[in-house]
Amino acid sequence: MKIKNIIFDLGGVLLNIDYQATINEFKKLGMEDFDAFFTQAAQHQLFDRMDKGEVSPPSFREELRMLSGLDISDSEIDTAWNAMLLDLPAKRLALLERVGKNYRTFLLSNTNSIHYPAYMDYLNRHYGIADLAALFEKQYLSFEIGMRKPDREIYEYVLSDQGLDAGETMFIDDSFQHVEGARKAGVHAVWLDVKHQEVNDLFTETHRLRQDIERLILP
Repeated sequence: MKIKNIIFDLGGVLLNIDYQATINEFKKLGMEDFDAFFTQAAQHQLFDRMDKGEVSPPSFREELRMLSGLDISDSEIDTAWNAMLLDLPAKRLALLERVGKNYRTFLLSNTNSIHYPAYMDYLNRHYGIADLAALFEKQYLSFEIGMRKPDREIYEYVLSDQGLDAGETMFIDDSFQHVEGARKAGVHAVWLDVKHQEVNDLFTETHRLRQDIERLILP
């Protein structure tokens, strides 16, 4: 397996995420059943539409108010929605810079127009990075391209856009359904079990994929 290209997920792989934090915050606002339609594995179609850029932030907030039947302010919704976004450790930024010298690297993220400026602000304040795209050859954000993982079409879109050979491409994600989607497109894919490992563990000291990477691809 000769890998020349690596596609990284963002949330969970690079940026630490706590889905439960957002669930808890919405419950505090009175949405006691919020976890019934939003989890890491599955979510209400409103969130899928938001990821694909089909819903504007004002419409997203209004639909959440309609779903909840509660008079929640825009700022309360944004604060709760962004609660899942935690930190991005410096060692992962350093990894990206070094891995990028050995492979063509790309970012593929399910994200939306409320989360994106929030973590860009974090990166700017903590690291002076104005745009995460600077660390990759190109980034692909679901809300900008109108597709989302785990749909096969989004992986095929990245491959086609960059002229990548699926057999020479590795995808790393912490959501198993996204890994399965990539495999359907012929891409080698690693499920990162963030409870037991982190992305740096997949690479050697010379910032190349470990020789035993296939044993790290958990079922």
